[in-house]
Amino acid sequence: MAELAGLDDPKMRAVNTKHGDDHGVNLTKLRAIAKRLKTQPALAQQLWDTDDTAAKLLALLICRPRAFDRDQLDTMLREARTPKVHDWLVAYIVKKNPHAEELRTAWFADPDPVVASAGWALTTDRVAKKPDGLDLDNLLDLIESGMKTAPDRLQWAMNHCLAQIGIDHPDHRARALDIGERLQVLKDYPTPPGCTSPFAPTWITEIVRRQNT
Repeated sequence: MAELAGLDDPKMRAVNTKHGDDHGVNLTKLRAIAKRLKTQPALAQQLWDTDDTAAKLLALLICRPRAFDRDQLDTMLREARTPKVHDWLVAYIVKKNPHAEELRTAWFADPDPVVASAGWALTTDRVAKKPDGLDLDNLLDLIESGMKTAPDRLQWAMNHCLAQIGIDHPDHRARALDIGERLQVLKDYPTPPGCTSPFAPTWITEIVRRQNT
């Protein structure tokens, strides 16, 4: 904890705070600590049990993803209220866990929009990697009816799913583009030079162009 505190950069903390995170540790340096520590489930649990975001992020890098049961992961997600911890928990732990699909369906319909956003993130992963069994038309229906007014993090997750459907499934691309154009979600999102806009029609068109080049 002292080492993490020593890495805290006030300027980085100020930038992260604008995005809802409350840490100032350079993530490259955090990963270097994790590489040094290697897998240590007991230490990971101690770090997770703190109220410190950097410690929780480090915990996710040194734990054993497949060791958690369903209820543990559900509790952890509901405790992960900062965006980076939430994102890393889903990406690095839940996706690699045997309970991922069960949690996907449970979280997808959760009334808490932050929890629901995790369900949508796992659904987007399936859209890209294991679409068999998914009702893509129904997903597009839900996006069309709910994305415009969804809270920010849920909206972002739904938008990613919309883009992924348009990118990976040509039969649904025209509808995905149409939904994005009509809803205009994230159309004016500030995008650095050289980066692809998260506005779904632009995102879909650019990635498909690259794939066909």
